[in-house]
Amino acid sequence: MSSESAPATPANLKILLIGDSSVGKSSLLLRFADQSFLSEEEGSTTIGVDFKVQRIEVDGTKYKLSIWDTAGQERFRTITSSYYRGAQGVILVYDVSNRESFDDLPRWINEIDTYCGPSVAKVIVGNKIDKEFSRRVPTTEGQAYADRMESMFLEASAKRGIAVDDVFQTVVRKIVATPELWQKHKPGTANVNTMPGAGVKLEAKGPVDESPCMC
Repeated sequence: MSSESAPATPANLKILLIGDSSVGKSSLLLRFADQSFLSEEEGSTTIGVDFKVQRIEVDGTKYKLSIWDTAGQERFRTITSSYYRGAQGVILVYDVSNRESFDDLPRWINEIDTYCGPSVAKVIVGNKIDKEFSRRVPTTEGQAYADRMESMFLEASAKRGIAVDDVFQTVVRKIVATPELWQKHKPGTANVNTMPGAGVKLEAKGPVDESPCMC
């Protein structure tokens, strides 16, 4: 029988990508999972929810991430709100060249508080720093807002691959450092939505996972 002296850590984690439409949520996920990037002309807007499974090693420990990329359009809000259930980490994305996407952050924060509660690991990400010439949100303002929301903060570029891995590693570290998010379950059985395969498009459908909420 294996020793139980070592502290248990979660093997599976559920992470959401949320934010306004066209801020680059899908691009961040594609860069992280596949090390690739699609231009706005090549890509398409997420319809409903896109789902990927990705394995990652952080500080010497391996984790399996179930990452849910949610649509930002208002007409899908009632669909995607159910996917907050069981999320241990949330990556809230805005576009540094789009002021409106930053100004909408309080609405998204309200959703996180409503559906996940205060303990969920949050990281606010200012994406598209490759568009520095058209920046509308200063780094200092993004950091100040994240501080007020007691959230971690990073800026990234999915296009250039800048700090993308850091985003996911940061949220994993925060989850692991918050035992109440995963200690309700035995090691390796953390509450997480799983599906065969990856990159599955879900359109106007309810959640596939019926496990109890860990929020």
